[in-house]
Amino acid sequence: MRHLLSKLIAPAVFALAALVCLCAALLAVNWIESHTRQSVRAALTERGIPWANVRADGMLMHLSGTAPDEAARFHALAAAGTVVDSTNLIDDIEVAAPTPLDGPRFSVELLRNDTGISVIGLIPRRSRTEVLAADLARIAGRLPVTDMMDSADAAAPEGWDAALDFGLIALDRLKRSKISITANRVSVTAISDSAKDKARLERELRAAAPRGLDLALDISAPRPTIAPFTLRFLMDEAGARFDACAADTEGAAALILAAAREAGAPDDATCTLGLGAPSADWGTAAASGIAALAELGGGSLTFSDTDVTLVAATGTETALFDRVSAALKADLPEAFTLHTVLPAPVKTDGAAPGPAEFVATLSPEGLVQMRGRVTDAMVRDATETYARSRFGGEHVHSALRLDPALPEGWPMRVLAGLEALSQLRNGSAVVQPDFVQINGLTEDETARARVAQILSDRLGDAQNFGLQITYRKPPETPGAALADPAVCVEEIGAVLAETKITFDPGSATIDGASLRVVDQIADILRGCPRAKMEIAGYTDSQGRDEMNLRLSQARANAVVDALMARRILVGNLTAKGYGEQDPVAENDTEEGREANRRIEFHLIEDAGPDGSEAEDTEAEAADTGDDTTSEAEGEAEGEDETGAEPQDDIGAETGPETGVDDTARDAEDPADAGEEDQIDGQD
Repeated sequence: MRHLLSKLIAPAVFALAALVCLCAALLAVNWIESHTRQSVRAALTERGIPWANVRADGMLMHLSGTAPDEAARFHALAAAGTVVDSTNLIDDIEVAAPTPLDGPRFSVELLRNDTGISVIGLIPRRSRTEVLAADLARIAGRLPVTDMMDSADAAAPEGWDAALDFGLIALDRLKRSKISITANRVSVTAISDSAKDKARLERELRAAAPRGLDLALDISAPRPTIAPFTLRFLMDEAGARFDACAADTEGAAALILAAAREAGAPDDATCTLGLGAPSADWGTAAASGIAALAELGGGSLTFSDTDVTLVAATGTETALFDRVSAALKADLPEAFTLHTVLPAPVKTDGAAPGPAEFVATLSPEGLVQMRGRVTDAMVRDATETYARSRFGGEHVHSALRLDPALPEGWPMRVLAGLEALSQLRNGSAVVQPDFVQINGLTEDETARARVAQILSDRLGDAQNFGLQITYRKPPETPGAALADPAVCVEEIGAVLAETKITFDPGSATIDGASLRVVDQIADILRGCPRAKMEIAGYTDSQGRDEMNLRLSQARANAVVDALMARRILVGNLTAKGYGEQDPVAENDTEEGREANRRIEFHLIEDAGPDGSEAEDTEAEAADTGDDTTSEAEGEAEGEDETGAEPQDDIGAETGPETGVDDTARDAEDPADAGEEDQIDGQD
């Protein structure tokens, strides 16, 4: 028995050892499989592959799951291959069936500027392709359309047609714009002519946008260049107010307006933000001047660039005036020069206080009477010529007398008074050696600021002038009295055939004589507010083509701006410059060049079946005339504000106005003509 047991012990030991080795091997294999599987999973997770499954089978590693595409499958195998040898990887991955391709993404980008329209994008082939091309040609007028569109045979997405129609509406109203169109979104980036124009365009476009369309508007209004940079603040029995107020920054405007309100100006007073301030200390200097005027208790303060004039009210104590003047001179920054005036009583009722007076009256019918004194016959002839250029030769009656004893600078004061008077509907200008008084009525809210800027610029240092200019809102035309648009254009043609619209030489500034023509056209347009018209500008053939095109566009824009300033709805008016195209006369004579320099009004009818437009009646006027004599190279235009209540008409008789517009007027510079060079024979 013992011998049997001794024989069994050895095999049992070997068997137990084998069992232990087997268990150890199994445990080692399981640990290796688990460790390898975890390493592979970590590698897959690190590379963002959550869809792959890992299963270990000894030294083999099985990858399974559904890959979104072949690239994802290869990416998973590559990730696992960084942990185990690729020969030990078993690829059990399936690839998902490919999804159907989406339809083409339709979009259009429209670009418009003064040289034409460019369009690029992809549209449905049956999405009004021919009609779209016709619409673009209509909007471009005679300018080119660069078509880089492509089309695809696919159904238009929902909302595409409405978005495209709205994009064309926006393109028609925005002369300088980029418009991006998709089925559910329209993005508009554009430049407007002024802050008022910007607000109008934003309001109109939001109202015209289809319901549910995502509209992104980015319309900018560049600040005007104001020259000279002008501020005029008054305090009298009518209250404290601005005739003109310009500021270079919002901070300067806030500083000026705070000082003005402290002096008694109304809370709704505003300043025009513009370019051209002569000093970075403009706001500080203006606020100091207003505070000094408030301390005097009355008078006027005028800034014309760096020239500052402080005029005390009549009867101000000399000691107070001297003290305030000295303090203001010390407070003003170094760049500014102060002129102070303590005036004697001023009489401006038109009755001759002495020999040194010039009086001009402008009647509501446009008739001008001049009486008073000038220095000599040459000055008299120059004054009469200037008046005829401003008001029309047949409208001026002169009864001037010669007086060689008049003070120095008298001719310039007379011409400044006439230029200021030309900005009004009717009124009077009284010129005296130490004072200029302008009384009148206007239907243009910017006129008061322009007159203030003209006088502050023309009269020079220590200028003293008074303004009693009443703004009257233009009459509204009742719906029943609306005229046929063709009749309106014929009436405009009759006005322009009698008197041309002229501009200052080499610029887009409408001269004083033509402002009355604009008044007449505005009266006609109020009878047909829904008529669609094109205001086209033309030049003669002298000068570069590009320069002529820019100048004609700027002048057409100036006519639209002048009509807008007279409360004319300009949404249906389109300004286009055509340069030297379509001459109406030969350019080899001065008479022919004069005829070719013109503004035309075209009546635009609804598009016909072929998408084209009919242009019915057209009215023409000379763009500029060599007989225009202008002492002003530029005229200030102001941002509109709510004016005073309308007063009665001012007749041809002189005398102070009983209603004084005590609302602040903001001064701004007119639209620039693009810094065109002045060409001999080309205005």
